[in-house]
Amino acid sequence: MMSVLEYAQDVNRTVEEILKKCKELGINVNDEDDMLDEEGITLLDNEIEAITEADEEDALDDLVEEIIEQEEIEVDNTVKKQKLKKNNNQSSSKASVNKKELAKKKKQMYKHKEKLQSNTPAVSDNVILYHENMTIGDLAKALNVNAAELIKKLFSLGVMCTINHSLSFENAEILVVDYNKELRREETADVTNFEEFEIHDAIEDLQERPPVVTIMGHVDHGKTTLLDTIRKTNVAEGEAGGITQAISAYQVKHNGKAITFIDTPGHAAFTEMRARGASITDIIIIIVAADDGVMPQTKEAVDHAKAAGVPIIVAINKMDKPGANPERIMTELSEYGLTPDEWGGDTLYNRIIAADGTGIPELLENITLIAEMQEYKANPNRYAVGTVVESRLDKHLGPVTTVLIQNGTLRLGDPIVVGTAYGKVRTLKNDKGQEITEALPSTPVEITGINEVPSAGDKFMAFESEKQARSIGETRKEQAKLRENATKASVSLDDLFSKIQEGAKEINVILKADVNGSAEAVKNSLEKLQVEDVRVKVIRSSVGSITESDIVLAKASDALIIGFNVRPNNQIKDYAKENGVEIRLYNIIYKVVEEMEAAMKGMLEPIYEERVTGSAEVRQLFKFSKVGTIAGSYVVDGIIKRDAQARIIRDGIVIYDGNINSIQRGKDAVKEVKKGIECGITIENYSDIKEGDIIEAYEMVEIER
Repeated sequence: MMSVLEYAQDVNRTVEEILKKCKELGINVNDEDDMLDEEGITLLDNEIEAITEADEEDALDDLVEEIIEQEEIEVDNTVKKQKLKKNNNQSSSKASVNKKELAKKKKQMYKHKEKLQSNTPAVSDNVILYHENMTIGDLAKALNVNAAELIKKLFSLGVMCTINHSLSFENAEILVVDYNKELRREETADVTNFEEFEIHDAIEDLQERPPVVTIMGHVDHGKTTLLDTIRKTNVAEGEAGGITQAISAYQVKHNGKAITFIDTPGHAAFTEMRARGASITDIIIIIVAADDGVMPQTKEAVDHAKAAGVPIIVAINKMDKPGANPERIMTELSEYGLTPDEWGGDTLYNRIIAADGTGIPELLENITLIAEMQEYKANPNRYAVGTVVESRLDKHLGPVTTVLIQNGTLRLGDPIVVGTAYGKVRTLKNDKGQEITEALPSTPVEITGINEVPSAGDKFMAFESEKQARSIGETRKEQAKLRENATKASVSLDDLFSKIQEGAKEINVILKADVNGSAEAVKNSLEKLQVEDVRVKVIRSSVGSITESDIVLAKASDALIIGFNVRPNNQIKDYAKENGVEIRLYNIIYKVVEEMEAAMKGMLEPIYEERVTGSAEVRQLFKFSKVGTIAGSYVVDGIIKRDAQARIIRDGIVIYDGNINSIQRGKDAVKEVKKGIECGITIENYSDIKEGDIIEAYEMVEIER
């Protein structure tokens, strides 16, 4: 922010001129000491820039006309030359005209800026938020129903429980459906934690968006050449002037359809972004040189691509080289699960010569084909969310950040939070370095206006108000500091496996061994293991010591690293610890299998068995206004304990299931009573006991699988 006087001095204008412009633009200031906010400054910047450009253009036109008038009396040829000169001058001022048009666009946008759909979740009566260790009592309160009602429903499903029992998300989901409600995890409804936040778009709001493509492969196999050729072809087709590649992400058009390419510096950087929750790629192209074949980095690229879980296209490059053997490459990659579509598989292969553009149109055609099949869509009518591709600090502009918009529309002036930084979008440039006023989904743009340089892979979200963006940015910064201060302990086997996502349970493993024979033997033994619905998935198996690349992939894929007859050095151990990745080392195969099987059994849902501990017959009733009904009982079998689960049985039928609240012997409260002893028993939340009822106490005991 700055005062009117400071701004006038900054742009070399009088205070009166600035106040007059403020009045025209609807900016609420009255004198030179009044403060201008960011939006007001941006509006004034655009207006003054447009005026300056217009003044310069008029002066240029006047000068040209004066020259023409002076020379008009000369020969006709001279007149023609002067007219040509005027045309040249006018064309050279096209850039300033474009700036003037942009300024007008900005002015229009600020004047008629519409509200977009908010990313902040609306409070809905139809949504129930699930939190860790949620009890039946908690859910009953959220649903505004009696807990006994939920207990009965679970009992009918074969789940024995009490009001204080914790519910799994799956069981809670089954219960809320009966009340026409939707269950969501608490963390997915917290907009502050927008990495986990779930955006729910209405189907009618979704529109087609361009696919986002990343190219990976071994060094010198032609990745850079391919990217350059695609860009040059696109420029030649529809753009004047040279290529002004400003950022490492750009869009091209093929048959009228846009495709976004992200240029990542390496596989590790790509996976680091994935490890941070940045799933930005829709399609991965793996490039392999036809004369060189499948190399170690090619295998690494396949590992990373498969771990990302997106469609893969293989581009066999350098088909013009002597010794080009595409069949060998297809055979080798088939062993890694990339079976060519022409062999009955589901991976598309393209033969190309990146250097001269041969096969590039077919490659782009395959990308658009996959995009049509996958139906990539987004909602352009909401505030933008997306991911940082790269960032830098410019000494004139401050933090400059390249972001990919994944949903919504990002506009000039939008308040934004990027990682732990926040601010307002001051400038917005496309991949050609041109200033624009808004950017749609799948568009890469360069922005300025935030207060810090974020990291690649950081998520961003735009908001309706600057106040909300600042509040969320500051909260996220505090949370990040707390996380940094917390001690980083290596994840244990049990901790790692407890993070298995919903659906099919899999243990991701990265296997490193001393020789190929050992690697194959251990891999086969692990993949044969299956304990009910839990199985092992070896996402990388290779020979050699454990490397930083292995740890990066393990972090991104929630994987465990198993080393067989290999030992990591201290540097690698420290790096694994910092990233929360566990390394397990073995030298006997059956030990690997034994430990893995035990851990897999630990992942299964526990089996509980009911064990009756005792029963008592109700012989006399005592009613007290403060306590309720006390059942004078005689223990006929076993032990009755306070707080135990108990059911009331009348004429062989269970009429209530709950907890024992208290046990009295005379005037004393006791913890338990044994067979042959008389006592007074109260049942939690139940008073309709009758003489002759049987109180049966039981417990649920976890049994080993």
